[in-house]
Amino acid sequence: MAKILFVVTGADHWTLADGTAHPTGFWAEEAVAPYQVFTGAGHEVVVATPGGVVPTVDRGSLAPEVNGGQKGADKVAAGLEAFEELRRPVALEDVDLDAYDAVFYPGGHGPMEDLAVDPVSGRLLTEALASGKPLGVVCHAPAALLAATAPDGTHVFAGYRLTGFTNAEETQAGLAQKAKWLLQDRLVELGADFQEGEPWAPFVIVDRNLVTGQNPASSTPLAEELLKRIG
Repeated sequence: MAKILFVVTGADHWTLADGTAHPTGFWAEEAVAPYQVFTGAGHEVVVATPGGVVPTVDRGSLAPEVNGGQKGADKVAAGLEAFEELRRPVALEDVDLDAYDAVFYPGGHGPMEDLAVDPVSGRLLTEALASGKPLGVVCHAPAALLAATAPDGTHVFAGYRLTGFTNAEETQAGLAQKAKWLLQDRLVELGADFQEGEPWAPFVIVDRNLVTGQNPASSTPLAEELLKRIG
């Protein structure tokens, strides 16, 4: 049985360009679907958040229209209820990477607020990348990669092929014009080789031990790809 660390945002809002707080958190499907893949295969999941705060789910991620209808929404809500580890997270500051076999970051707009500038998360990502352990990051969670810098100031993910929530998807979601910055732009700026699939369709990129997914629909295929790499 492997032990998989879920690093989840502790933010409950995302500060927009005009200074207003957009309610958010983590995206339900992006946490629930991988959790079900990993635990279904017999593995253990531990949740960590900055400061050990109980993470907030983005209420929008529970709506029928983003889950293929009411049946899908009910399934995600039930999965969230069964994900007991979310209610007893450990503090990210106390995490010892050696205790885990893989690391996974679910998205939601929350990581744009906290993990994007969190040095503790940045160091963990740097260590995970260097360790060769499977590292999965989906949707808006690649915002956390922005905080992963080497002592000389260079970005450790520069040159990696990866994906994340695209400018096209943020525009279609209606938030691109309100954002301080866009994830795709920042990842390109740090030197990543950003790959873009069709909006809202599953799209997963693998480069060495890094596995990234573009959007919520990519959560399950990303988790299945990580599962193959957990020895």
